[in-house]
Amino acid sequence: MPDRNWSHLLDVPAFPPERYAKLADRLATLMRTRNDVLLIQAEAVLALEAVATSLARPGMKALNIVTSPYGAWFGDWLKRGGSDVINLVAEPPARPIAIEAVRQQLGEHPDIAMLSLVHAESATGILNPLEDIIRLARERGVLTIVDAVASIGGHALNVDADGIDIVVIGPQKSLAGPAGVSAISVSDRAWAMLQHESAPRNSILSLLDQKEQWLDAGRGSLPGTPAPLEFFALEAALDRLEAEGIDAVEARHHLAAKATRDALRALGAELWVNDTLASALVTAVKLPADIDRSNFLQAARLDGSDIGAAVGPGSDRLVRLNHTGQRASKEAVRANIKAFAHALQLQGHSGPVEKAFEALDAAYSL
Repeated sequence: MPDRNWSHLLDVPAFPPERYAKLADRLATLMRTRNDVLLIQAEAVLALEAVATSLARPGMKALNIVTSPYGAWFGDWLKRGGSDVINLVAEPPARPIAIEAVRQQLGEHPDIAMLSLVHAESATGILNPLEDIIRLARERGVLTIVDAVASIGGHALNVDADGIDIVVIGPQKSLAGPAGVSAISVSDRAWAMLQHESAPRNSILSLLDQKEQWLDAGRGSLPGTPAPLEFFALEAALDRLEAEGIDAVEARHHLAAKATRDALRALGAELWVNDTLASALVTAVKLPADIDRSNFLQAARLDGSDIGAAVGPGSDRLVRLNHTGQRASKEAVRANIKAFAHALQLQGHSGPVEKAFEALDAAYSL
């Protein structure tokens, strides 16, 4: 990071309270929902923990889909609150969950009351079959919770049409906004399930506190002391996104994903999953067995790329090419491919680089 004087960020004026509700409404529009939207003054992991903690109780059985560390954390939070949790882990790990496995668990456990999953996994670049899973849950009257932190803006999210009860989003990925604020949409059915004796109160993890102090109070001001920088940044990110249009933003992510994967295939790289199972945010690649991942990543970073290690069980040989948010552009994709090819060459694996760039250019010329 450049050595700059950041003092101009001090003494920021308070964010106008009358604009909090407008921000919530704009986020609701992105999620395509008329459900209540809570603004959470923290990174989305806290919002996810608040959802799990507020719902969890003894005697409630939950089906928690685990395709990355984020899903595992959610299951742990539910267990901490006394819930009977079935963790449905993808096999093999770091892959999308199979819809047949979800159907089997719902059939074998008719007392499941809640189902949770991550939509798009930034950890490994996979995409879970959201619509199919939600449909199965709705047929059985199961409450649904979706972590859409990475997918919002990169993949279509239709909360009301799909009938999703709780959705957590964060603006720091595809929306290219700040990381220190997040949001939760909550359906009427979810509010009814949140009203129970074990629900936390007087806590930053309490959704009922948020309801009373924000929604029931008329959405005039947020509870606690708001961080104005985060909300000014969120407003600016939404201004930019709305000027482009959410459909165009999603299309830009899909184009960046296609260009990245076409170029990698031309280079001879082994993609982790096929395109239908892949997230539009990052592309995961399996390195050859004789390449040291740490050395590879060190070399890639020297070229100014945004390539990092995949995260979680089953991902020890994977690297991720990031094309999320403002990085979903031809210039950023080209920089990643150039760095990937150069790092391979330094590790003794040369490939047809010009063919990779031709494939990239072809994707963007369509």
